[in-house]
Amino acid sequence: MIKIIREQVEAELQAFVGTDVYIHSEATSFVFVRNFKVKVTHALIAGEGPFRAALRFDGHGWLRMEALTYYEVDGNGRLLLAGYDDRGRMNVALHLGKEPFPE
Repeated sequence: MIKIIREQVEAELQAFVGTDVYIHSEATSFVFVRNFKVKVTHALIAGEGPFRAALRFDGHGWLRMEALTYYEVDGNGRLLLAGYDDRGRMNVALHLGKEPFPE
């Protein structure tokens, strides 16, 4: 993974707008969602680092993740965003793909 470059991640997020997307999301050990399928109508990233990402679904629901620091696009075209603390531990993750994630 590489440090988030806001303009690059914004472009990657925009590629999912108007499409059905599978989401994997987690925040420490308290929240875990996998293969939640929605149609993304808006995608935003904000901040100067750590960053916030927000996705609007079907025009009437939002998911917002904070404290994102790194990203990559894998070989399957999935956008992987993650936030790590100052000790290298992952605190949050937001992954978007056009196909379901492996169970």
